[in-house]
Amino acid sequence: MALSPLNQRRWRNFRSNRRAYWSLMIFLVLYSVSLCAELVANDKPILVKHNGGYYVPIARFYPEKAFGGDLRTEAKYSTVEVQCLIVAAGSLDCWDDPEGVLAEATANGTVLGQPVKAGWMLWPPIRYKYNSIVDTGGVAPGPPSAQNLLGTDDTSRDVLARVIYGFRLSITFALIVTALTSIIGITAGAVQGYFGGLTDLIFQRIIELWSSIPTLYVIIIVTAVWSKSFWLMVSLMVIFGWTGLVGLVRAEFLRARNFEYVRAARALGVTDGQIMFRHVLPNAMVATLTMLPFIITGTIGALATLDYLGFGLPSSSPSLGQLSRQAQQNLQAPWLGFTAFFTFAIMLSLLVFIFEGVRDAFDPRKTFR
Repeated sequence: MALSPLNQRRWRNFRSNRRAYWSLMIFLVLYSVSLCAELVANDKPILVKHNGGYYVPIARFYPEKAFGGDLRTEAKYSTVEVQCLIVAAGSLDCWDDPEGVLAEATANGTVLGQPVKAGWMLWPPIRYKYNSIVDTGGVAPGPPSAQNLLGTDDTSRDVLARVIYGFRLSITFALIVTALTSIIGITAGAVQGYFGGLTDLIFQRIIELWSSIPTLYVIIIVTAVWSKSFWLMVSLMVIFGWTGLVGLVRAEFLRARNFEYVRAARALGVTDGQIMFRHVLPNAMVATLTMLPFIITGTIGALATLDYLGFGLPSSSPSLGQLSRQAQQNLQAPWLGFTAFFTFAIMLSLLVFIFEGVRDAFDPRKTFR
C-alpha cells in the first residue's frame, strides 16, 4: 500500500533524524528477540527427534513415557535420564558414562560401537526460562559465569532469561496502556474542546474529581481483594491514566474550532465527528505526540514501582521491578543492580528518542535534510 505524499514527507523527516531512526532499528531488534523469548531462553528443547519421530516440547506437553520412560508426568529435558532416553535410545551404557555416551550417540549414532536409534535435541541459546531454577551449588545470588552470563538472582533463576522476558512484559504492558489511554483521552478532550460550553464544564468537574482519587491506595485495595494479574494492572492503569492527554487535546480543539476551515466544513454540511477527527485532530497531533514519550515511560516506571513495592504483577512473573528490589536487598551481588539499571536506561532512552523523532516528523514546521 503506497503512502500518501504527506506520510512520505513524514517518513523522510523521521529517517533524516538519525538518532530516532537508529533507535527504532535497535528497539525493533530487541523487541523482536523478546517476542520470541521462548525460542531464545527456555528449559525445553525447540525440537526433538526420537525413534524417527519429531516432537516440539516448547509448544506441546509430552510425558516421559513418550520417550521410553516410566512416568506420565512431563519430561524434564534438562536431566541426564531424559537425555539418555532421547539421544542414546535408553541404552544402559548411558547411565555409566552419560556425557561420553551422549556425545558418541549424538556424533555418529552408536553407543560403544553398537548402532542405536539415536535422537537429538535442538536447544535454545539460553537453556533456562525466567522461572527455571539453576543449580549453582547452593550459592544464590550466583555471580556471572559461562553458564549464566548475567548471574542468578536470590532464588537461583537466570537473570538474563528474566531480563528478556521482563523486557517483553514491560514494553507490551506500556504499549497496551498507552494505546488505550490515548484513545480515551483524545476522545474526551476532543469532545470537550469542540463543543465547549456546558459539555466542557461538566467534563472538567468530572476530571477534577477523578484526578483527586489516590491511585496508589486504590491499587493496593484492589490487589488485596482480587488476585494480581497482567490484565488487572492494565485496567487499573487505563482507568486512572486516561486524563493525561485530555487537557492538551482540549486546548488544541478550543483553539481550532473557530478556524476558517472548520466553519467552511460546517457550512458544507460535514458532520461534527468528521470535522473533529478528520480535520481538527491531525492539526492537534503534534502537541499530542509530544506527551506520548512521557506517558509510555511513565507507564513502565509505574509498573516497575508497583512491582518493587509488591503491589504489581504476581511474584512469579518476570518483572524488572522485582529485579530492582532484589538488587536493593542483595548489595553483595552488584550484577543485579547493574543489570536493572542498564536495562531501564537502554529501554527508556530508545523509546524517548523514537517518539521525539515521531513528534518532529509530524511537525510541519520542521524539515530535516
